[in-house]
Amino acid sequence: MPDGDADDESVREVIDQSEHGAPAAGAVLRDQFETHEVFQRIIAAADEEATTGQRELFFSSLAAGFSITVTFLMLASLTAATDGHPILSALLYPLGFVFIILGGYQLYTENTLPPVVLVLERLMSLPRLLKIWGIVIVGNFAGGGFGALVLARTGVLSPEGMEAATYLARKGVQTEFWALFFKATFAGFIVAGVVWLVYAVRDSLTRLVVVYVAFLSIPVANLYHSVVSFTELAYLTFAGYPVFLQGLVWFVFPVLLGNTVGGVLFLTVVNYFQTTEERLDIARRDGFDRELTVRELLLGGMAGRSYVHKMVHEERE
Repeated sequence: MPDGDADDESVREVIDQSEHGAPAAGAVLRDQFETHEVFQRIIAAADEEATTGQRELFFSSLAAGFSITVTFLMLASLTAATDGHPILSALLYPLGFVFIILGGYQLYTENTLPPVVLVLERLMSLPRLLKIWGIVIVGNFAGGGFGALVLARTGVLSPEGMEAATYLARKGVQTEFWALFFKATFAGFIVAGVVWLVYAVRDSLTRLVVVYVAFLSIPVANLYHSVVSFTELAYLTFAGYPVFLQGLVWFVFPVLLGNTVGGVLFLTVVNYFQTTEERLDIARRDGFDRELTVRELLLGGMAGRSYVHKMVHEERE
């Protein structure tokens, strides 16, 4: 190759990659990523997330939980305004999720995809994954619970809206365990699918459309999201209904379990194993064997290997 062509190729490679090595443009079509390129973008983002400090992770998840209050507020308000119309009442349900996804907040169901790929690549231990999940769940529930307190005690909702909010929450609490689980499984699949698709597109408008349409399907199909469900349960509790402990076991837990199964098993694992063998080079692109041992993977505490290319760290020092 002539020197000029080599220089052009080098410049293009720099322009088309982030600092962490993830592609900013597709190799075949610049505005479309192949499956293994989407995987590379996700694993780079997962590494950034996995190395975020606990305080930052918690407050980001707290903001996400409070944003879910907006979703519950909009759903209850439109349910009251439209007399429970199945489509019209759900039109603003995705608003809280739009804030979360486009704002970069940490939502538990969103976390079923990026950190798991690090575990599948044996770059992060299972205990470390569970710790990340635990911090995010606590932050999400704390933010949703505080938002529910505001909605129940400050008059933000109209009397009709409060009645609708109570109806929606009681409907979830009264649903059977396994019905909740399977409904939540499909919801988890949808949410994790949104994460995959968000990394597969390059412009914000497309991301907005993807997020809106996907999350609109959850209330339309009468599915359940764990953080929304906890917010509904907290609202019922603050509104004077003594159902919190019972609701945690028979309402929030099956939804949380279903979301996890849907996000991890039905989407993460399937998408992981349908990527090409290039993912192995992608995850270990500097030639250094970063793979954890089986003992480190299962019992390694906070053991982990950063995906980020070693040279990036050296340049920052």
